[in-house]
Amino acid sequence: QVELVEFGGGLVQAGGSLRLSCAASGRILSINVMGWYRQGPGKQRELVAVITKGGNTNYADFVKGRFTISRDNSKNTVYLQMNSLNPEDTGVYYCNANQVLVAGFPSRRDFWGQGTQVTVSS
Repeated sequence: QVELVEFGGGLVQAGGSLRLSCAASGRILSINVMGWYRQGPGKQRELVAVITKGGNTNYADFVKGRFTISRDNSKNTVYLQMNSLNPEDTGVYYCNANQVLVAGFPSRRDFWGQGTQVTVSS
C-alpha cells in the first residue's frame, strides 16, 4: 500500500551534521503530517519533529535550534537537517506519515519507515 524509505543515516563526529530524507510511495492521495521519531539505546521511541502539509512545524525541546524539518508535498518526502549533533542524538531515526489518505481505503492511516541508524561519536 504505502512504503516509507529513509536515507541519510550514518556515523558522524560530535558537532557534525547529517541530513535525513524519507520518501513515501504508493497509492497516496494526501499526507496530513510527516515527521521523525527516534529511539536511543535502551530508550523509548520519542518525537523529534513533525510538519503538517501546510508547513507548520513542531520540535522536541532537545532539538530546537539544531534540527530543521521540511517537506516536499509534490514528492511526498520529508527531510531532517541535523546540525550540532552530540552523542545523545545517537539512535535509530524513524520516519512517520500520519493521517495518510490511500486510494481505495475510506479512512486515513499511519505508516512507519524501517528506521535509519544515526551514530554520533564523541
